[in-house]
Amino acid sequence: MSKATSSPTRSIAAHGVLILYTVIALFPVIVILINSFKNRQAIFRSPLSLPGPESFSLIGYQTVLKQGDFLLYFENSLIVTVVSIVLVLLFGAMAAFALSEYRFRGNTLMGLYLALGIMIPIRLGTVAILQLMVASGLVNTLTSLILVYTAQGLPLAVFILSEFMKQVSDDLKNAGRIDGLSEYRIFFRLVLPLVRPSMATVAVFTMIPIWNDLWFPLILAPAESTKTVTLGAQMFIGQFVTNWNAVLAALSLAILPVLILYLIFSRQLIRGITAGAVK
Repeated sequence: MSKATSSPTRSIAAHGVLILYTVIALFPVIVILINSFKNRQAIFRSPLSLPGPESFSLIGYQTVLKQGDFLLYFENSLIVTVVSIVLVLLFGAMAAFALSEYRFRGNTLMGLYLALGIMIPIRLGTVAILQLMVASGLVNTLTSLILVYTAQGLPLAVFILSEFMKQVSDDLKNAGRIDGLSEYRIFFRLVLPLVRPSMATVAVFTMIPIWNDLWFPLILAPAESTKTVTLGAQMFIGQFVTNWNAVLAALSLAILPVLILYLIFSRQLIRGITAGAVK
C-alpha cells in the first residue's frame, strides 16, 4: 500500500478513535444533562432516554434558583478559581524559571522540596491549616480558600513548567540580555509566550480540582456568604431524602464553566499535553 493511500486511512482511523474517546468521556455529562430536564419518575424509570412531552420538567432548575443564592455561589466559585489560577500560574512560572535558569547550591533539593506537594496531599494538614486560618482571622472568607488552593496547585505547576522552560533556547535569552533586557522582561516577554501551551495545561488541571472541591469550602468557608457551587449543591442531599431533580440541575450548571474553559484552551491544552511526544 502506498503512502498516499495509507495516510488518509490513518487519518480516518485517528479521527474515529478521537470521536470514540470523546463520546465515552462525555457520556456521564450527557446523562446528567438530559436527566436534569426530567421529572423524578422519569429519572429512575428511563435514565438513558431523552426528555419527552410527558417526562420533561424544569422543576430542578426552579428549585435551585429558589432555594439558596446560587448566583452568589457561582460568583464565589469563580472568584476563588480565577484568582487561584492566576496566582498559581504567576508564582509557579516564576519559580520554574528560577529553577531551570539559574544554577545554585541546593537547586536540585529545592526542586524536590517543591515536588513533594504532588506526592503528599494537602488535606493531611487540614487541622493545622484550620488552626492557622482561625489564628489569622480568615475563617469564612474567600481569601482562605484562595491561599489553600494556590499552595495546592503550585507543586504541579512548578514541576510541569520547569520542564518546558528548560527547552526554551538559551541563545534567545542571552540575546535579550545583550539587548539590555532585565530578567523580569526576559521572563515576561520572551519566556512566557513560548510556554503558553504548558500554562494552559496547568490552568485546566488546576481549575478542575478547585471548582469541584467540597472539603476545604466545608471546613474553611461554610458560611452562606462564602459557599461555593459544590458546597451549595449539598443542601439538596439529605440523610433520608435527596432532591435528585435539584441535584442534577445544580451539577449541570456547575459543569458549564469547566466546559467553557476547555473550549477556550483546548488547542493549547492538546499542544501542552502532546509536546515532545512526537519527534
